[in-house]
Parts: sequence; structure tokens; C-alpha cells
Amino acid sequence: MLAGVVFGGRLLEPSAVATASSAFAIFCALSGAVYLFNDVADREADRNHPLKRERPIASGQLAPSTAVTTAAVLGAGGLAAAFSLNTPFGLVAATYLAAQVLYSFAVKHVVILDVLMIAAGFVLRAIAGAVAVEVPIGHWLLICTTLLALFLALSKRRHELTLLAEGATDHRRILEEYSPYLLDQMIGVVTSSTLIAYTMYATSADTAARLGTAKLGLTIPFVLYGIFRYLYLVHQKRGGGSPAAMLLTDRPLLGCVALWAASVIVLLYSPLGK
Repeated sequence: MLAGVVFGGRLLEPSAVATASSAFAIFCALSGAVYLFNDVADREADRNHPLKRERPIASGQLAPSTAVTTAAVLGAGGLAAAFSLNTPFGLVAATYLAAQVLYSFAVKHVVILDVLMIAAGFVLRAIAGAVAVEVPIGHWLLICTTLLALFLALSKRRHELTLLAEGATDHRRILEEYSPYLLDQMIGVVTSSTLIAYTMYATSADTAARLGTAKLGLTIPFVLYGIFRYLYLVHQKRGGGSPAAMLLTDRPLLGCVALWAASVIVLLYSPLGK
């Protein structure tokens, strides 16, 4: 969500950073509402999952009625705060919430559309971050965000399928529509497309003119390593179920993301990028 303020050239403006931070907090509330609704809907299936059965709702530590009430409060409060920030941001936030609720109760049972909707959630967050600080989001950056989100969504499906093996359909019946081979083919297509799209974005004349630096291509090695490291964790360490957890627990991946972010900021906001 902070990509808008960084790539929009407003990172050094305290008011823009404050607005972006508020937008981030709002989406944390909306995401919390979505996860609670989803966990209530999936509580029976989650009890067949070796990891998800420990979640508060599936394990019985949190009553579904309490979770639904909390989700409603978070959702309503988040939307009210979003519209108070600015109307376009509120509309994006409302679209995000509606899309995720639709996913939880319908789309997650439709093959291919399920991963597209998961990816759409990430993309809407990026759009919201740009709308919040009133900066345009470039088409190449939007394409890169979409492809990266699809990469993460497909990796998540593969993790579920390989972790649960024969019991996969007991947890989520949509998994019977997938196979590791099919998902690997999809991941291969999306991986290549992501790398090509980011390379074109980082080295294009339009990007150089808008961002004020022609050196963004120097960040490509970090993107290469990050994606390859993620694939390594997915295929060799059976990871991918939670991108956030992988980022926080895998030091090489976390270091790569930190170095990429630092290099982007240096190139965009210091004389070294000129």
C-alpha cells in the first residue's frame, strides 16, 4: 500500500506519509474483517487442515457470533474511516471489501477465478495506496503488481495442494480442480511475465521521465533473487501458504525485499539516482 507514496514522489512529505499510514491502518481493519468472515465460513473445513485447525474459530477458542460481530464493526468502521479520508479511496475500499466477501462465499469455489480474486485483493490495496495520496498509478506498475499478486496466489494454492495431499479436497473442494503440474505451469507463465514486465517498467523511457531516474534497472537483480528465493521456498521447503509469514521468517527473502526498497528510495530521492 505504500508504493503510491514512494513511486508518486511524495515520500518526503509528512502529510502524504501520514495519509498513507492512515490508509494502511484502514486496510488492516478491512482485512481483519475479511479474515474473520472467511474463517467463520471455513471453520468446518479448517478443522481438516494441519495448520488452520489451530485458528481461534476452527479450534473453538472464539465463538463464530463474536467473530461476525467483530468483523462487522471492523468493516463498518474501516469503510467510514476510508470515506472520511477521501471519496475515491472510500470507493476503492468498499470495492475491496465487497470483492473479498464475494470471494469468501462464492468465488473461491470457481476454478481460476479464485486465484484471480485473491490477486485482485493485492492489486486493490496498491490502487488504494495511490488514491489515498492522490497520485496516479502507472500502467506498468499496475501490471507488475497484478502479476506478482497472481504469483503469490498460485503459490498459495500449490502449498495447500501439496501440504494436504490426498486430504486436500476435504479441506477445500476447489483443490480437486488443480494439480501440482497445472499450478507449476501457471506459476511458470506468471513468473516469466512478472520478470519481463518489471524489466520493461524499470528500463523504459516513460518511467525515467516520470520518476526522474534512468537507473531503476539497477534494482532488477533484487527482483530476480526475490522471486527465485520464493520459488525455492515453495518447491524445496513446501512454503507459500502465507506470503507474509514467509517474508518475516526467511531472512534472505526479507533482506532482499529490504535492499530492493532501500535501493528504490535511494534512486528516487537522492542525487545518486540522477
